[in-house]
Amino acid sequence: MTDPIRHLAEASRLDRFYVDGAWREGAGAERVAVVSPASETVIAEIALGTEADVAHAVAAARRAFPAWSRTAPAERAALLDRVHGLVIARLEAFAQTLSAEMGAPITYAREAQVPLAAAHIRVARDLMATFPFLSRRGTTAVAREAIGVCGLITPWNWPLYQITAKVAPALAAGCTVVLKPSELSPLSALLFAEVMDEAGCPAGVFNLVNGTGPVVGEGLSTHPEVDMISITGSTRAGVLVAQAAAPTVKRVAQELGGKSPNVVLPDADLARCIPLGIAAAMRNLGQSCSAPTRMLVPRARLAEVEALARTTVAGFVVGDPRREATTHGAIANRAQYDRIQRMIAIGIEEGAKLVAGGTGRPDGLTTGLYARPTVFSEVRRDMAIAQEEIFGPVLAILPYDGVEEAVEIANDTIYGLGAHVQGTDMAQVRAVAGRIRAGQVHLNAPAWDPEAPFGGYKRSGNGREYGREGLEEYLETKAILGYYD
Repeated sequence: MTDPIRHLAEASRLDRFYVDGAWREGAGAERVAVVSPASETVIAEIALGTEADVAHAVAAARRAFPAWSRTAPAERAALLDRVHGLVIARLEAFAQTLSAEMGAPITYAREAQVPLAAAHIRVARDLMATFPFLSRRGTTAVAREAIGVCGLITPWNWPLYQITAKVAPALAAGCTVVLKPSELSPLSALLFAEVMDEAGCPAGVFNLVNGTGPVVGEGLSTHPEVDMISITGSTRAGVLVAQAAAPTVKRVAQELGGKSPNVVLPDADLARCIPLGIAAAMRNLGQSCSAPTRMLVPRARLAEVEALARTTVAGFVVGDPRREATTHGAIANRAQYDRIQRMIAIGIEEGAKLVAGGTGRPDGLTTGLYARPTVFSEVRRDMAIAQEEIFGPVLAILPYDGVEEAVEIANDTIYGLGAHVQGTDMAQVRAVAGRIRAGQVHLNAPAWDPEAPFGGYKRSGNGREYGREGLEEYLETKAILGYYD
């Protein structure tokens, strides 16, 4: 597959949805352009689903649920194993598509976006060998059963990664699904639907309907035959989905926004942790809900931190995501690019100290949605750039005068998705981590763990993804009393 987007067009995937085991034309005629953020040109047009398309997909998933939910875990594991193998085999096609549709550097797409997505499939597959779907407590049995038909709503910033983080555990649990990917980066989802078909997924177990949130997203949220909604997106979108789902008392799992702190303790090795912290904040151009975009540092060491920040950002290569040397590509869409520019301007107006970057494109780039990696220092906790999720390559450095104040600043947010703590004294590092109100805390920049549960406190959502806890979100608990041998 030399040109995956051309392949999708020639195979008539762009104007169809994958429903009940086949590629089918939708009920409506509306289309939307998919725009390359690197060139700001249209690279494809996809069909947008209607309420009727949602109804057809949900009906297919409902028909498939009784048989699929009764399959043995080993059978579900076998399907996931085939899916995993096909994703790995098509790594380059997925990477090229992700780079084109959302501006990820091709190296980052190959080394992170696709392999990490595959890891979610592998973890769900492996859990089938050990997960206790039935356990005993004396003469009571506790059964964990598939919740039913699940509507999965995924975002534009990690398109394939978030699809596999939902689809894999849902299918492993015995659920059937209807996927609504973001209409801003939908092409990798169409390739994934091809993988599901080639892997031999039974008809109706996996369905895909492209479309907008107000139509397809709301259609899934309100549909009485959908038992659960899992959404990754903005807090605003999560609230709307929860409100729409409330009348039918669905389970709603939400992985939403964040403004994650990175607490640099007084004894931290700045030469190591500052570059790592900046890289983490600006990975995927800061378009990650858990990006540690608030760096809390001892006031006495602020000048050292600023110098390291300037040097680190100067080493970034912003530009054409197709080039191997590019470290940071284009912002994924125009609306997000405009928001980032607006927030950088607000930071300057608020009086924060501009250490690196600023508004506009980097020098030498005249077209494309390219933003300058930006670092502000001397940021106060009440500033907009310290409180609002920017979702771009913008880091706010906030000085503190003591560890107690650092913990207070870290928790001074409506969000609670992720956090980082850096220091040499591990007892203190662990103690501080224990006081931060967030769903996942990283100590001294550890390796990513696909089995570590991920989710938020406060307005960052509810429920967990990844690993065993991610699987459990898709299960109901049934107690069976008098379960004698």
